[in-house]
Amino acid sequence: MLQAKHATPNNWYTGKKTYFCTLMRKSLSIIAIFTIALTLTSCKSEFERIRASTNAPLMLEKAYSYYENEDWDKAQILFESALNYYRARQEAEKLYFHYAYTFYHMKQYSLAGNYFKNFANTFTNSPYREEALFMVAFSEYNQSPSYRLDQTHTYTAINGFELFANTYPNSEKVADCNRLIDELRNKLEKKAFYQAQLYFDLKDYRASVISFENLLQDFPETKQADKVRYMITNAAYSLADLSIYEKQAERFRETINYADIFLEKFPESEYKNEVLRLQQQAEAQLKQFEQ
Repeated sequence: MLQAKHATPNNWYTGKKTYFCTLMRKSLSIIAIFTIALTLTSCKSEFERIRASTNAPLMLEKAYSYYENEDWDKAQILFESALNYYRARQEAEKLYFHYAYTFYHMKQYSLAGNYFKNFANTFTNSPYREEALFMVAFSEYNQSPSYRLDQTHTYTAINGFELFANTYPNSEKVADCNRLIDELRNKLEKKAFYQAQLYFDLKDYRASVISFENLLQDFPETKQADKVRYMITNAAYSLADLSIYEKQAERFRETINYADIFLEKFPESEYKNEVLRLQQQAEAQLKQFEQ
């Protein structure tokens, strides 16, 4: 006869213990999640409560606190709200300066530059004005794109650094201005070379000659002057070779003249032999016209 199976006392205790432990773990997990959610809600509520309040001193105090902790977004929001209360008051100067910096730290460089410029124009006697004027140019510098793209921000940054150096010639930042101007001018030179080379590759040799000559005028200190003059000679020869018969003789003479200038200025250049070859070919072509 089959007998019903009953749990022994030990099995009963073990099962109850396991169930109790599982229940406790679930309860602790729920409590932990609830605690975290409550903490996050409290923090958010604190910020929103301060933001919506009319307690301007508290709002400004918390804005600086968020700023020091690099919480730029919250600092910016509270600074903006506080401006409504402190506008035209003594606190506005420091407030507005830090407000402008929040845009810079958040990489909103266009807005940052505008706010720094407004600050420099508004608080003309401020001890922060020197730094603000530098940051106007530096914000433009941070917007300067690849040399292949439009260089409006590059030119604006250069003008800004030059304005700063002229306004504060004894500033420690003048050295930084000069270094950054050199960097930006190198980018403009690279763009100019790229554009002239592009004309050459597209077989627009006349435009290539003009562009390379403009490069030498705009960047007389260029370190690749020999390469530029070689490209001028090369483009001039190609232009002459593809010209209509009536213009070839004149343009081969121009090629020879460009080659003479190159050989006089750069007798040891790595491009010397190539320039000599172009010169000799141009002379040979010109002789045929004279005969």
